[in-house]
Amino acid sequence: MQNKGKYYITTAIAYTSGKPHIGNNYEIVLADSIARYKRKDGYDVFFQTGTDEHGQKIELKAAEAGVTPKEFVDNVAGVIRGLCDLLNISYDKFIRTTDDFHEKQVQKIFKRLYDQGDIYKGAYEGMYCTPCESFWTESQLKDGKCPDCGREVKPAKEEAYFFKMSKYADRLIDHINKHPEFIQPVSRKNEMMNNFLLPGLQDLCVSRTSFKWGIPVDFDDKHVIYVWLDALTNYITGIGYDADGNSTEQYKKLWPADLHLIGKDIIRFHTIYWPIFLMALGEELPHQVFGHPWLLQNNDKMSKSKGNIMYADDLVDLFGVDAVRYFVLHEMPFENDGSITWDLMVERLNSDLANTLGNLVNRTISMSNKYFGGVVENKGAAEAVDEDLKAVVTGTYDKVEAKMDELRVADALTEIFNLFKRCNKYIDETEPWILAKDDAKKDRLATVMYNLVESISIGAGLLEPFMPETAERIMKQLNGEVRGFESTKEFGIYASGTKVTDTPEILFARLDPKEVEQKVAELAEKQKAEAGTAQETKDAEPVIDIEPKEEITYEDFAKMQFQVGEIIACEAVPKSKKLLCSQVKIGSQVKQIVSGIKAYYTPEEMVGKKVMVLVNLKPAKLAGVLSEGMLLCAEDADGNLALVTPEKAMPAGAEIC
Repeated sequence: MQNKGKYYITTAIAYTSGKPHIGNNYEIVLADSIARYKRKDGYDVFFQTGTDEHGQKIELKAAEAGVTPKEFVDNVAGVIRGLCDLLNISYDKFIRTTDDFHEKQVQKIFKRLYDQGDIYKGAYEGMYCTPCESFWTESQLKDGKCPDCGREVKPAKEEAYFFKMSKYADRLIDHINKHPEFIQPVSRKNEMMNNFLLPGLQDLCVSRTSFKWGIPVDFDDKHVIYVWLDALTNYITGIGYDADGNSTEQYKKLWPADLHLIGKDIIRFHTIYWPIFLMALGEELPHQVFGHPWLLQNNDKMSKSKGNIMYADDLVDLFGVDAVRYFVLHEMPFENDGSITWDLMVERLNSDLANTLGNLVNRTISMSNKYFGGVVENKGAAEAVDEDLKAVVTGTYDKVEAKMDELRVADALTEIFNLFKRCNKYIDETEPWILAKDDAKKDRLATVMYNLVESISIGAGLLEPFMPETAERIMKQLNGEVRGFESTKEFGIYASGTKVTDTPEILFARLDPKEVEQKVAELAEKQKAEAGTAQETKDAEPVIDIEPKEEITYEDFAKMQFQVGEIIACEAVPKSKKLLCSQVKIGSQVKQIVSGIKAYYTPEEMVGKKVMVLVNLKPAKLAGVLSEGMLLCAEDADGNLALVTPEKAMPAGAEIC
């Protein structure tokens, strides 16, 4: 098959806040089926996926887990990549936003945009959603909550850098109008135009100062780069983009992307922010952004709080890799949300996979062995019924191709299974068991068996991008190779005289719904027990009773001034085994505070922490170094210390009362 040129496809990179559920994994399976299809169809495909690893949410989750943010994301990124491999995803590159090459390019991109006047420094005040890493105005909120995820938002104000979105808005509107294929489905395009672009774009906050886990702005290290500017640029940094103009040959070959495949919930970032960033950099826009619908659990969005999460590894244990791939691809409509339930998966496996496909292959091989010792020969004893079978089988590729051109993957799979259904109908029409009783019809029986094997071979060739292991298993039993697409349009390529396997393999064993129900119940109990163990562990944390001190009055307490401080610098006190000297920002002032915590924190760990400070403690010298306050710590029964920090993000100087 001739080379049709390059095809660069990406998924949204998965956020490393935790293990993704099957609704998240749907996207990577969908992208993989498209990538495999395009490769087989003659394109030079590059398929990139990966993980998004920065942001306040990660910083908070790492703190809850008692590990560093890097340790936290290393673990979750490993889980995400492991699930990709489990689902047989044929990615060419797995990028992480903590990769050194990516971080350096993001800093260069930020500096370039700043130098050319697209980014400026200001201050932001608004309602902030931590899970979405997004600021909102009051008018943008939905019922007082985040319009994207529906969670609580809180007021926040901080110094920030902003991107001049309005500078490029008209140009983006013009591009969308001239390229109707740019945003798909059309409903997503209408939503972006009517709700965001046409009413007018506000400048976008592109840096943060209230947390540290992000790529630093290298010319203003109080700031880290906003997660969306960081994450979105992976699509170009991963293939060799260089902001200084020294991009690789790979980048020049692959960009612009042919398809960004993303969830409908992040369509705004990919069809407004990302194109505008690219315009500012002078780069071409991707050819198409497809915002796919969600895969729901029994028509409800999956979440831990609802207890309705289904994970890919559990599904694979019960049904197998290709059965899971088939289900998530087949059950997702083009535009509307799809639904997954354990019962529906059992039904689909038993009807579509075990019966329509598995039983067809098994019957065909069994009859070939029974009637001809497994040797498949075309004796040319054709009848009129054969022509309709051949027309359906050889015409399937064109139908599949038309569906795939529109990214209607579920419909493409349906066309392939229509081929297998036509084969089953052909068995009923020709009745091989009746032909076998008449020696005069032996050539006709042989021809019928050849037609079935040839049709199954063509079907397996078309099925390969969606269910690659199944296609290989079918052809191994037929003693042939999985076909390219060109040969699925011709009938009669299977070599006459080939011997099929002696014992057919069961491709998909039928499942007893009650047995699956029992396994699902056991799985639910296991997950419940794990959650309970985690809670018990939390509840079982040791408590400490200490000797009570003399009671004080409120007037005594009111004399003490407690504020939130941010440690901006820290170093060990020379010739001291216990002391660290910290420079602590409290409002507009910086105080020097000496603390005996060297055994528990390194100077590097201290920098960036928000801490509780007793501000009006009389200054004193410790080991010859002036200390102007006290950092408050908690102490366990073994004498281990931990700094007292605010539960939620608070500005330096906030009063503790």
